[in-house]
Amino acid sequence: MVSPPPSPSSSPSRSAPDTDLPSPVAKPSVAALVAVLGSLTAVAPLATDMYVPGFPSMGDALGASGSAVQLTMTAFLAGLVVGQLVIGPLSDGLGRRRLLMSGVTGFVLLSLLCAVAPNIGLLTATRFLQGVAGAAGTVLARAILTDRFQGAELPRYFAVLSQVLGVAPIVAPVLGGAILTVSTWRAVFVVLAVLGALLLLAVLRAVPESLPPERRQRGGMASTFRAMGTLLTRRAFMGYVFALALSAAALFTYISGSSFVFENLHGVSSTTYSLIFATNALGMLLAGALFSRLVGRGVRLNTLLSGAVCVAVLGGLAQVVLVVLVGETLAGTWATLFVTVSAIGMVFPASMSIGQALGRVAPGAASALLGGLQFLFGALASPLVGLFGEGSSLPMALIMLISVTTAGVALVCLARPWRGEGEPGRG
Repeated sequence: MVSPPPSPSSSPSRSAPDTDLPSPVAKPSVAALVAVLGSLTAVAPLATDMYVPGFPSMGDALGASGSAVQLTMTAFLAGLVVGQLVIGPLSDGLGRRRLLMSGVTGFVLLSLLCAVAPNIGLLTATRFLQGVAGAAGTVLARAILTDRFQGAELPRYFAVLSQVLGVAPIVAPVLGGAILTVSTWRAVFVVLAVLGALLLLAVLRAVPESLPPERRQRGGMASTFRAMGTLLTRRAFMGYVFALALSAAALFTYISGSSFVFENLHGVSSTTYSLIFATNALGMLLAGALFSRLVGRGVRLNTLLSGAVCVAVLGGLAQVVLVVLVGETLAGTWATLFVTVSAIGMVFPASMSIGQALGRVAPGAASALLGGLQFLFGALASPLVGLFGEGSSLPMALIMLISVTTAGVALVCLARPWRGEGEPGRG
């Protein structure tokens, strides 16, 4: 049996009482709650990318090949996908807070184990488990927001989470590089453990249980995962899931391939590349801020999502056309990527908001599918640029164009945005 969704509420002060806390927790301010949830969302990209600058020294220290070192990142991403698909649905039956605290605690301990791993095999296995634990913050942050907010507030808070996802991949290598100037790659994992410990304290202080027993899934594990199966059969919901996941594939393709394009093909320095990458990330942030403002003024989520996907497609198409007809140009590549990446900055919060609204009957399961497939598609797309060679920006441009175009097809054929499903007030 599936419990009915909660009655609409746009303020945390109207949430159901917290009846499942191990100890009393003061009701936090909205700003504190969103800040902690945003920080939890940053865990995955930080843990993915912070140690990348240390790959060469890691391989030397552990006597591992470059591909074996790369596998440690793949293992983490796999754990992140598996963790979301398991923890999200479980939280609909067990509650959010205990799983969140367990996940963050596990992340701290596993980060320390990564720091002392004696060989590449153990490090790879530990990275997978670290990804599973780190998934708790990612998947439960969205579920908690869905528990606590409705109406126009929810998309604005999802925009905050999306902006964090845009900034964290830029900050992560910079932090990792700074750590490596004073220590070894092992220190990166110690820092991740410290960050995790600080987050655990923040969760204890600012994140009370958002799903009391009377609103949870009944019927045990089978019922909990049956709710996820039901969501998989919902045409509109899956349309928004695929729109998000395919857009993530385009973004991950850009993240994995842009350094080769700008530094190897266009000959820019690593400092200039960082500036280019930061500028495009700023575009994502500005798109998220614009999304929040437009939602506050009553613009439909489906309108914003459809428009953003169209802009992303146009940006990807322009990049392909420029490479084919004009050739490799620094300005053209930068400008078209800025357009595409900025548009994705609006696709993310719009599709998350609509998807969580449609899956409100089981927010944890909905968050698991949205986040799990987002990282799965991103992880699958990332290595494709290298497989097709690094002598041209065309492979990256084509993969990004195919990804965002397919996202548009999923939107039109499955979600059918003109129907207005998932809009505030409709559910």
